[in-house]
Amino acid sequence: MLYELLTSMSDDYGTLNVFNYLTFRTGISLFTAFLISFLLGPRVIFMLKAKQKKGQPIRDDGPESHILTKQGTPTMGGFLILLGLSAGTLLWADLSNPYIWACLLVTTGLGFIGFLDDYAKITRSSTAGVSGKVKLLLEIAISLGAVLIIMNTAGEEYGSKLALPFLKDVMVDLGWFMIPFAIFVLVGASNSVNLTDGLDGLAIVPVIIASGTFAIIAYVVGNVVYTDYLNLTYIQGTGELAVFLAATIGAGLGFLWYNAPPAMVFMGDTGSLSLGGALGAVSVITKHEIVLAIVGGLFVLETVSVIVQVASFKLTGKRVFRMAPIHHHYEKKGWAEPTIVIRFWIIAVLLALVGLATLKLR
Repeated sequence: MLYELLTSMSDDYGTLNVFNYLTFRTGISLFTAFLISFLLGPRVIFMLKAKQKKGQPIRDDGPESHILTKQGTPTMGGFLILLGLSAGTLLWADLSNPYIWACLLVTTGLGFIGFLDDYAKITRSSTAGVSGKVKLLLEIAISLGAVLIIMNTAGEEYGSKLALPFLKDVMVDLGWFMIPFAIFVLVGASNSVNLTDGLDGLAIVPVIIASGTFAIIAYVVGNVVYTDYLNLTYIQGTGELAVFLAATIGAGLGFLWYNAPPAMVFMGDTGSLSLGGALGAVSVITKHEIVLAIVGGLFVLETVSVIVQVASFKLTGKRVFRMAPIHHHYEKKGWAEPTIVIRFWIIAVLLALVGLATLKLR
């Protein structure tokens, strides 16, 4: 939007050429998204409090401290993230790039599903929102639309191929199986972030870290000089995703200002589903789906803990963890909430560094 206007003027005004630089637009996208999220935060939180008299419903079987400290805190704070993210992207990204629209489709579409789920929980005063089957079908439908855009844009050369980390020049052609695989990545990433969102600041910072990591990956994969040096597959147009991911970081930082312990607002499914889906979409576009499992290893750990807990209880009648997802297990063990959150952040940083190492080790 604004990017197109300024670049069209750059022919007449040489000083505006700076807007042609991807790195500049990436930085200003982050700053724009942060300002919108930060400045609108108080008004959005006030509005959510006014509409949600009791705040987000708290699980009865959850940690006892949650009933005392989190009762009455409004949810749907993900709306604040979506505002900043969308504005930063629409203002500063090249909107002729189909990858940008694929990411926006996933982010806003899954965010709308999350909104419906949050709304159902609030109106029913229950932790049970939209039916799990209905949510899954909607998530698959939106992911399918985005995957088709991505594959069509990538073309026959790369659309159906999967890159393997640590292996040079190795790409596996999945054929039509790439469609269900990519959908699995998007839906899986979306719900993994959703499961992680259980403590103040726990999900948003790892999302910011993962977004920063994939901003570097997208920029490198979209630059023929860097891909040649690092023996990576060059995917034309992926560099523009750095603008989208920078907006994600900026909006996330603005939201974190109000989500830092003790949280003034929760992101809810509105935020967690959309942010996870965004990361999944970027990983599919850049052909780094497997690397996402490394960079987002914290989200994987949370998801696996739930799967193990459910499977163990159904098969043996016994629980492996005191409570799942695993961050609640440590709460039950007596760890303070800030201790859990910060230690999980440290894990997220270390995993991001491992993910970046795969770029050079190929």
